[in-house]
Amino acid sequence: MKIRFKTMLFTALVTAMVVCSGPLTARAEEKQPEYGWQKEMVGGINLTQTSFDNWAQGGENSFAWQLNFNFKFVREEEKTNWANSGKFNYGSTKIGDEGSRKSIDEVRFESVLTYKLWPLINPYVSVMGVTQFAPGYDYGTDPKIQISAFFDPAYFRESAGVNYKPNEIIKTRAGFSIKQTVTTDFPVPYADDPTTPGVEKTKNEIGAESVTDLSWKVAESMLFTSKLELFSAFKTLDATDVDWDNLFTAKISKYFDVNLNFRLLYDKDISSRRQIKQAIALGVTYNFL
Repeated sequence: MKIRFKTMLFTALVTAMVVCSGPLTARAEEKQPEYGWQKEMVGGINLTQTSFDNWAQGGENSFAWQLNFNFKFVREEEKTNWANSGKFNYGSTKIGDEGSRKSIDEVRFESVLTYKLWPLINPYVSVMGVTQFAPGYDYGTDPKIQISAFFDPAYFRESAGVNYKPNEIIKTRAGFSIKQTVTTDFPVPYADDPTTPGVEKTKNEIGAESVTDLSWKVAESMLFTSKLELFSAFKTLDATDVDWDNLFTAKISKYFDVNLNFRLLYDKDISSRRQIKQAIALGVTYNFL
């Protein structure tokens, strides 16, 4: 029941966003399409450092860094739109005498090909992949236990359906989807089926997906982006996988900005509870393209 409530809540959110976008569509000025490739590549680094010497109030020295790299290549044609995007995020934190621990680690790629038939609703096919770069550890045990590695696990999803784009701010798509989970050294809990005698290192799921992207320029120097991904396997329709990533960026100058990130994950196969991550960072950003 709780999972169904979460699914209904996210569905209501997406519906509200789409409905509210109607007036924006009416007010937006018609723009002539620009055919060909549109390229964007942005990189940045965030640094945080604190040190103490004879500090009466207490505290521990700390140092944290995070590297971000994002790209988007879109080919616009009269009858098709081919959108390719990806990102690489990696960061590490060191507190006191403890060793460095990674704070963020994500490698993601997505490609969506849309065939233009109607003004707002059109068919699409897509493929996406998500993995990580460095080993991950469970520090709740002594000694620490490795629980993940590069490309272990890795997730892939191929989909086909229809998308809806009322304006340049919001777009959403839904359709049939096939999801693969691939692992080598960590089949539990990522891919193994506990009801079978063997140990599976690959898991295939057939279901339905919903992906909603929001890119809202709040002010001249403020941008809010949100991506909500839902996947429901046909065998377990009452347990919807949720990945909701939100980023608010405020640009201070040409190269400096402040980022506020909130991400919510839910995957019953990995954890029966939702996972939440939030981060605030000040960093340097550079546009390569």
